[in-house]
Amino acid sequence: MTAQTTAATDDLVQINQLIARYAVTITKEDIEGLVAVFTPDGTYSAFGDTYALDEFPDLVAAAPKGLFLTGTALVELDGDRASGTQPLCFIDHASHDMRIGYYTDSYLRTPDGWRLRTRAMTFIRRSGTHDSGRPHAFERS
Repeated sequence: MTAQTTAATDDLVQINQLIARYAVTITKEDIEGLVAVFTPDGTYSAFGDTYALDEFPDLVAAAPKGLFLTGTALVELDGDRASGTQPLCFIDHASHDMRIGYYTDSYLRTPDGWRLRTRAMTFIRRSGTHDSGRPHAFERS
């Protein structure tokens, strides 16, 4: 194995641990841990809008609670940047209703390790349509 292959493997493991941390922290409603997986200028996009980190506490508080079950991401490395797609199945804790879809991500290597720079949610509907969600499902204060 070459040094370049080893470095790429290390990067992929670190990125996959990062996004596993995202799924666990949001499932546990650990907002501080959730925010920590993003770069300081990181954003989350869904519901027809993009949200900055300072909006995460209200955004997560308004969201349904349950299990964020994610699959292994397909990641493309490009030096200190990367992009990826990760499948998601969300299961509501009260009804066990499911939402399925995928995240489209960009990652950045920082002095603290890899971090999410952007995460955008795409829902897969029963009709087969892929969309970013109902516009204005989250009301900003």
